[in-house]
Amino acid sequence: MITAFYDTCFLLSVLLAIVYACLWHRHFDVHITMIFMLVPVTNLAYVLLTRSNTLGEALNANRLSYIGGCYLQLFLMLVIFSLCDIPLRRWVRVGLLCLSTVVYLSALTIGKEQIFYRSIRFERLNGAVMLYKDYNWMHTVFYVLVASYFLLSIGAMVYSYFRKNQVSRKNIYLLFSTELVAMLAFFGGRLLYKRVELLPAAYVFALVIYLVIVRRMCLYNVAETAADALVESDETGIVSFDFRYNYLGSDEQAKRIFPELNDLTVDLPLRRSEKMNELFLPWLEGFRRNELHERIHYERDGKIYEIFVNWLFDGRRRRGFQILIDDDTKDQQLIRLQESYNSDLERDVAAATKKLNLMHDKLILGMAAMVESRDNSTGGHIRRTSEGVRMLIDELRADPGVELSDEFCRCLIKAAPMHDLGKIAVDDAVLRKPGRFTPEEYEKMKTHAAEGARIVREILEGTDDADFRRIAENVAHYHHERWDGSGYPEGLRGEEIPFEARIMAVADVYDALVSKRVYKEKMPFDKADKIILDGMGSQFDPALERYYRAARPKLEAYYAAMA
Repeated sequence: MITAFYDTCFLLSVLLAIVYACLWHRHFDVHITMIFMLVPVTNLAYVLLTRSNTLGEALNANRLSYIGGCYLQLFLMLVIFSLCDIPLRRWVRVGLLCLSTVVYLSALTIGKEQIFYRSIRFERLNGAVMLYKDYNWMHTVFYVLVASYFLLSIGAMVYSYFRKNQVSRKNIYLLFSTELVAMLAFFGGRLLYKRVELLPAAYVFALVIYLVIVRRMCLYNVAETAADALVESDETGIVSFDFRYNYLGSDEQAKRIFPELNDLTVDLPLRRSEKMNELFLPWLEGFRRNELHERIHYERDGKIYEIFVNWLFDGRRRRGFQILIDDDTKDQQLIRLQESYNSDLERDVAAATKKLNLMHDKLILGMAAMVESRDNSTGGHIRRTSEGVRMLIDELRADPGVELSDEFCRCLIKAAPMHDLGKIAVDDAVLRKPGRFTPEEYEKMKTHAAEGARIVREILEGTDDADFRRIAENVAHYHHERWDGSGYPEGLRGEEIPFEARIMAVADVYDALVSKRVYKEKMPFDKADKIILDGMGSQFDPALERYYRAARPKLEAYYAAMA
């Protein structure tokens, strides 16, 4: 019966760890991951203990079980501090980890030295393993350590509950339940029933609760990072609510526009603030009834704000509502002035088109930046390659013998940030590998060119700018083709390769050579220059050599300034 209890706890902890791995997201606190890793190890120790036939086997299992006592409570505390928005300095976290490690190292001396146990005796009684221990002073230190972590955790939760209304109350309740159950099992369980440790069951309970918490974190991460994903400037505010109109959070810009948001409490209903309820509720209910995506204009403190209500998504699943607040004062004042003087409709159209183009450009750059954040580069690749393309185009346009339309140049510079969008379809294990690819991995990486063309085609489908669609798709699809036909994905050669992709290839390779990456240092300019020039006629269009040479001083000055 006792063996079955420990086996069940172990198997459940492994299953819950697998579930967590399936839900894992890069925004999750690393200490939560450590908890899901260590609980199965700790529960395994109890399984091994029940199957021990000798004192030596029992001692090994006993030493392993102290991983839970020494580290799990520490990680639980660090997670609580993080979720309660109480920052800890790095040296404090490192110091606590070192302290736990010292205590655990002392636990490893059990059976060899007497600093943790004075003595220990092994006995099997009715199928159960009994260890009779005579504790020493280091075990008292261990108890003090565990109790301290527990008290600090409780203190952090109490402080956040009363002083931090931007911290989820539901998360605090869930965290408190894990701490309470763990401490009852640790201290009280031994008093109730000495033959069975209740900690394995408490650990399983904690994992279940933490799965609930990480599932909720997906929702809150959407609320907290939506502004970074959609808006590059600080002129747009974002406020999020769930389907019950409970407040989920807002960014700093929204709070500057509506200071009353600071009086709202996360997870509590919007109606608790009469003023905010009167303002936001009609917008939310109007959208919910009709799913209207029309923008609303709202005047406050001499400014005109454009309000846009949309769904709040967690992946593809709708989880609530999101209100975007944009300062539209200048545009609206211009429109009103034009209306009052019955001015030219063409100016309205031009202003609206400019705004739409700006939003379109931001979307493109935002998507490219999102892809770049997954790559193993040091960042800034899309910005640098776009600048490299612009410098090459400047030299081409300076040659009277080359005819490049303004539209072609505009489209190519605008399309350059989209050249690696296909990497979003490449698995992280390949994309972020800090070294050479195996042949199989390289084949997977090569798919990003065709995938990029497909993604660009789908993104731009339906837009009126046919030239831009064609150039952007060609840049994404063919920037890894080589002049001699040895490139990918189609093996095009010579002038079969679109001209825009040939220009992109030079800027892309040059940046890869002279920029630092996780797996390499940046290459000196003269060495990179030799590689580029040696590649003219084999990798690159030889007709571009003279323009590369002309642009080289500007390229080197630009990259030197970026260092």
